[in-house]
Amino acid sequence: MIKVAIMGCGTIGSGVYEVIEENQAILKKELGDEIRVSRILDLREFPGTPYEKLVTGDFSAIEKDPEISIVVETMGGTKPAYQFVKACLLAGKHVVTSNKALVAAHGTELLQIARDKNINFLFEAAVGGGIPVIRTLGTGYAGQEIMEITGILNGTTNYILTEMDRRGTSFGDALAEAQRLGYAERNPEADVEGFDTCRKIAILTSLVTDSEVNFEQIHTEGITKIDTTDFAYAKKLNANIKLVGSAVRENGRVAVSVCPKLIPEDNPLYGVSGVFNGILIRGNMLGVTMLYGSGAGKLPTASAVLADIIEAAKNMDRNVPFGWHEGQTVPEPMEDSLHRYLIRFKGSDSAKAKAVFADAEAVSPDGEAAGEEFALFTGVMREKDMQAAAAQFDNIIKVIRA
Repeated sequence: MIKVAIMGCGTIGSGVYEVIEENQAILKKELGDEIRVSRILDLREFPGTPYEKLVTGDFSAIEKDPEISIVVETMGGTKPAYQFVKACLLAGKHVVTSNKALVAAHGTELLQIARDKNINFLFEAAVGGGIPVIRTLGTGYAGQEIMEITGILNGTTNYILTEMDRRGTSFGDALAEAQRLGYAERNPEADVEGFDTCRKIAILTSLVTDSEVNFEQIHTEGITKIDTTDFAYAKKLNANIKLVGSAVRENGRVAVSVCPKLIPEDNPLYGVSGVFNGILIRGNMLGVTMLYGSGAGKLPTASAVLADIIEAAKNMDRNVPFGWHEGQTVPEPMEDSLHRYLIRFKGSDSAKAKAVFADAEAVSPDGEAAGEEFALFTGVMREKDMQAAAAQFDNIIKVIRA
């Protein structure tokens, strides 16, 4: 019997227990052995649950139990998750986590400890929920040089933007509905300000560059300034607006960013709606493919955790080559990136704007905005050139990249 401990019995942790119990027959057939949860670390009690007698508030009961060989971390955040995960690895236990904040901040160190101890630190569920993007990058696309990863990596923000697009709902009302449905936390900052997406694209970029990408160096914008008028303009351009995490490799440089972008209707990400995620991957020989599926949720995420548990169980006595190594890849400055831009201006006098942005096309507003503002959709420009041109105006309402 392979004994597993779960640290953190919230939505994902309880889901991991559920999928392990529910899929025992499948696991035994896959591994030729049983997997059983023997301990659950949580400060709360869970009376009346099937696992109430497994719960402990004492971390050492997991760390020092020689029979526990795999530890699942679903606590979230970095404290005390980092200290507990590091201690488990140093104790010779395989660790599986769904915690993108932990992986983004400490992945390089934890991966190296796992190599040194000949065990495994696995984190499929940290990006994409039930979408196997990390395993796909590591094995499914082996032999490829990955040139670009561009994705909708946060289901909460995608739900909000979908409601704004389809129903004309305001940002505030769409956020409140997302919270009511359980898609958004009471404090939604990590989602709506883009921090969650930032950590996920940092992890994916680290994997394809084989060196750490510091999430704090990634240009990050959220969706709090997007309004329904932006969607009216987007429709005029046969586009949609999505919060996108993107990493593009070219000539030895990597451009990484998180921001709302206009997505044209011929782009596969255009139709990714609701809480779903979509991840475009471009390889030097592969061309472009897209992974699509449920990017969050109890059972989809727990299923990704279970896949890592199985991977660890199949490799109890060896480290599977995985992850990235020490060293850093520094993203190129945002000012050097290339985009087209939708620029909204107050007022109706567009002569100066059309002269400064000479190759831009005019986009006429509808409804209440007509007569009060106008917009231009530029050609491809370098970010610093757009910023320099925009500095000549004091009536710019907003700029959205495409």
